[in-house]
Formats: sequence, C-alpha cells, structure tokens
Amino acid sequence: MIAMVRVMAVAVLLAGLVACSAPVRPSLAPDQEAAMAQQQRREAALAQQDRWRLSGRIAVSSDGDGGSGRLEWVQDGETFEISLRAPVTRRSWRLVGTPGFARIEGLDVGPQTAASAEILLAEYVGWTIPLDDLRAWARGARAQGPAQVDFDVAQRPVQIRQHGWTIDYRAWGDEGDPVLPLRVFAERGGQRVRLQVDQWQLMAQP
Repeated sequence: MIAMVRVMAVAVLLAGLVACSAPVRPSLAPDQEAAMAQQQRREAALAQQDRWRLSGRIAVSSDGDGGSGRLEWVQDGETFEISLRAPVTRRSWRLVGTPGFARIEGLDVGPQTAASAEILLAEYVGWTIPLDDLRAWARGARAQGPAQVDFDVAQRPVQIRQHGWTIDYRAWGDEGDPVLPLRVFAERGGQRVRLQVDQWQLMAQP
C-alpha cells in the first residue's frame, strides 16, 4: 500500500511537471558549431561558480517505482548537501558528501555511509541517479565524457545526450550570467528524473 501511494505521488508530480512545461520543441540554432563554442564559454563560467543553492521539486521513477518531494541542494565546490521532504509520507532525508565519501540521514535504519552518494540512493532510497552528472546537467552543462548537444536559437542547450541519458531542457530562467535551467527532464530506459527549480542562488566565494 505504501509503495502504491508513493508511485501515485510520483505520477501526480510527474504529470504536473509535464503539464507546466511546454512540450513544443523549440527551433534549433542555425549554427550548431557556433552554439557549441558558446556552450564551452558558458561551461567555463559555470566552473568558476562552484558554490550555489538550488530550491525546487524533484520526481524520480525507475521501472514503476520512485519518489518525489521538495528539494534543497547546496553545492560548495566538491562538497554537497541535499535535503528532500516527501509531502505524502511526511518523511525527509539528508544526504551529504565529498569525493569518496557520502552519508545519508533520516532513514529508519539510522545514518548510513558509503563511498558514493549514488550507492546510498540506490540501496536505501531506491533511486538510480547519476548524481555527479546531474550536478552538471541541472545547470545546463555537460558532465565529464563524450556528449551530443542540440541548441536553441538563443544558443542554450535543448537536449544533451550523454552516458545513455537524454536530458531535455523545457524552461530557462531569464536572469543570471549565464542563465540557468528551470525545468530539466532526464531519462534512460525506464529511469526518469524530473527537476523543477524554483530558485537558483549563487553563494559568495570564500
């Protein structure tokens, strides 16, 4: 019963995220090579802005199971803290990590640690998310490794295809330098991640 409620909650949130994002694919940039050069400059600027906060909503599903809730993501260089509050179950958990170490709190079994956040999410939350890659994709950048990118006429990514995932950008903000995505949909087979950002915040460099 709990699993069914969780799946229904994910379905409702996914439907809401899809409904509020225009499904019409924007026109592509006429010069994709020039757009890629602009993307490289954009990613270089983002690399300098490595202290940020994201507030919004996330829904994750994998072969019919999943979860959703309010998301707070704070990134400080290579250190991160991610908090999730699930509205249906009223549960929350907190994930913190640095390279080679991660810890999750808020579980019935108590705090757990592992070498990576991906291991903890898969084992204790049931989410299959490439968290390191998502950190880049969420900001409209490529993760490490080969990738194919399509751009809109404003030379912003429309879609990134990388590591078997397809990442669609459904909405962008109109402030910031560079501007940042507001709706990011990632999918690989039966795995889906839907991210809607309510607020981006850059933190001062130390």
